[in-house]
Amino acid sequence: MTSNDTPRAPHPYVGIWVTADGHIRQELLPDGRYDEARGNRQSAYTGSYTVTGNHIDYVDDTGFTATGDVRDSILFHEHLVLYREGDEHTQRKPRR
Repeated sequence: MTSNDTPRAPHPYVGIWVTADGHIRQELLPDGRYDEARGNRQSAYTGSYTVTGNHIDYVDDTGFTATGDVRDSILFHEHLVLYREGDEHTQRKPRR
């Protein structure tokens, strides 16, 4: 195995982020893709993302672009405020 074959740890922002009411769930995947569910609608938005410092640039598969910033472990994504899944600010509701 060469040094180029060494697996890297996923970016610290990889994982599931959710609004406090649980309505919007955004999963940042380790391969630079994201999948966002809204309510009962799975994969409502999918696309790619890049991280520069604390800033995230999103490009939806339809070409729509958006941005986000992580501050104090909170993801501010356009008009949304998302927390890590399981954070004390989120209310985990059963899916229907």
